[in-house]
Amino acid sequence: MKYPIIKNVLASGRLKFLMSGVALGMLFFAIISCDRELDIKTVFPFELEVMPVPKSISKGEKITIRCSIKAEGSYEGTQYYIRYFQFDGAGKLSMSNGKIFTLKPNDSYLVPTEVFLLYYESASNVTQAFDVWISDNKGHEQKVSFQFNAKDKE
Repeated sequence: MKYPIIKNVLASGRLKFLMSGVALGMLFFAIISCDRELDIKTVFPFELEVMPVPKSISKGEKITIRCSIKAEGSYEGTQYYIRYFQFDGAGKLSMSNGKIFTLKPNDSYLVPTEVFLLYYESASNVTQAFDVWISDNKGHEQKVSFQFNAKDKE
């Protein structure tokens, strides 16, 4: 071997050429895979928090249920809806949005704010139970169940 230095220079040149080709190829694929749209999150899971309520109720008694919707994030386009279904006993559920109005079972109503009051008025002397469903305009839904035992007459 007369010229080993020339062989090493040629081998290192090929290696540099190969590495720069791989780097350019990776850069090319990184550029074409980029999305020109910003990914803005508009869907956030939420939870309905309810303050404690009495365990029993008598006919004609009205109970205030304090509710709060807690979302993991905030997006100004999110709207919340409420509906309820009573499956035991009899009573009526009302909500306030400036004035108090009675909710009809299984009808959906817009919740005006993330903190709101519900009013349940008993219309029977037996155990009463109902579910309240809160949903958003993104398809998420949460259920809270309420059950009130009949108060013993004194």
